[in-house]
Amino acid sequence: MQNTGLTVGEICEWMDARFAPELQEDWDRVGLICGDRDDPVTRILLAVDPVEPVVDEALEWGAQLVITHHPLFLRGTSFVSTDTAKGRVVHRLIRGGAALFNAHTNAD
Repeated sequence: MQNTGLTVGEICEWMDARFAPELQEDWDRVGLICGDRDDPVTRILLAVDPVEPVVDEALEWGAQLVITHHPLFLRGTSFVSTDTAKGRVVHRLIRGGAALFNAHTNAD
């Protein structure tokens, strides 16, 4: 999906208007996982899971935003080091200039 003149924040607002965060289950976590709301977006990659192969594809393709259905984190986390798969996802996205947003039970 190519857009011009939109920011991460504007796309998050658009998603939230269509998939209200208030509709999420109590145990769920939805919204902007990492990224800068002021960053411009020209390419968005849609995926089911925020896993390393998805990050590979997004960065190879030049996406500035990845939108997934499943969240990266469902529980609180104390560490996001690259020693873990989830930590690598966060670091690679940030280093690659891409944000991660998810809409899970609020989009079911």
